[in-house]
Amino acid sequence: MTHPLRPDLYYCFPGSNVSCIGVRLAFWKNFFLYLVFVSGMVVTVLGNSLVIVSICHFKQLHSPTNVLILSLALVDLLVGVIVMPFSATRTVTGCWFYGDTFCHLHFSFEVLLTTLSIFHLICISVDRHQAICNPLHYSKNITMSVAVMMACVSWALAAVYAYGGLYSKANQVGLEGLDSYTCTGGCIIISNPLWEILSSALRVFFPCTVMGCLYAQIFFVAKQHVRKTEDKNNCLNDRGRVRLIKKSESKAAKTLSIVVGVFIFCCVPLYLLYLIGSLAGLRIPFLLSEVFYWMNYFNSAYNPIIYALFHPSFKKCFHCIIITLKNFCSHSSNLNLSDK
Repeated sequence: MTHPLRPDLYYCFPGSNVSCIGVRLAFWKNFFLYLVFVSGMVVTVLGNSLVIVSICHFKQLHSPTNVLILSLALVDLLVGVIVMPFSATRTVTGCWFYGDTFCHLHFSFEVLLTTLSIFHLICISVDRHQAICNPLHYSKNITMSVAVMMACVSWALAAVYAYGGLYSKANQVGLEGLDSYTCTGGCIIISNPLWEILSSALRVFFPCTVMGCLYAQIFFVAKQHVRKTEDKNNCLNDRGRVRLIKKSESKAAKTLSIVVGVFIFCCVPLYLLYLIGSLAGLRIPFLLSEVFYWMNYFNSAYNPIIYALFHPSFKKCFHCIIITLKNFCSHSSNLNLSDK
């Protein structure tokens, strides 16, 4: 049913007296938006599937670091499968057609997966810090079982926060008149300023500060290693082997620091927007909110692209899987993944 004063608007649920109002876009605008969103979903699902298959199939990628990357890829895959499709229809139509129950569940999934991403990136930062700054004890401190435990703890803590916090309605304590913000066909979750401050600090600003400090120390130590070894010969003695290992670890740290940087660029604006809106008591414009939400979602598509561009081992695995699928299926899981 079209809005009586604006033909470009319509009621999401015409039979309801409190229906939200959606936006009726031109055909080509709808087509373009769905093309962008579907492309993002395809890249997210296929790219992260490649990461998961590569780590599971190739024995050379079985390492503590890659256990964490595997778990992070699973998180990103779930974003493409569970979160993006429903958000796409909300963005294009301006309406939520799936009910209040699924609205809260969908939002909980968003919170869960975003929190999981930041927890995994913290774990990966700690792993890289140990590999570069404490190489002699790295293999003893960070084992496969330790990496699996780190991933499991991340999933458990994120689930407690996402579902325990939101379904207990702790985020709405002290808020009055929430009915004025809701309408049939909308999916709006409102939190009090204290919850927004604590959430932003615990999930974004504090972790990003910690990761920034860790990677700053990583690259400082890596630079020192380069200075110490640049005048030495390249003979394959014990020192030469250590130098080659440090070079490989530095490459991995550089790739993963790019992953962290892209995450900060994509996700921090969304938290800043809602933190400022909550503190100032402002309603966030729908278009601005959706732009920042999709920046957050598309971060899940960028990680496999970063691995393919900057991580030689993953690049070779992706090539083996995509270009030589027949050989991939028939050959063993042993593959020369040397960075040379």
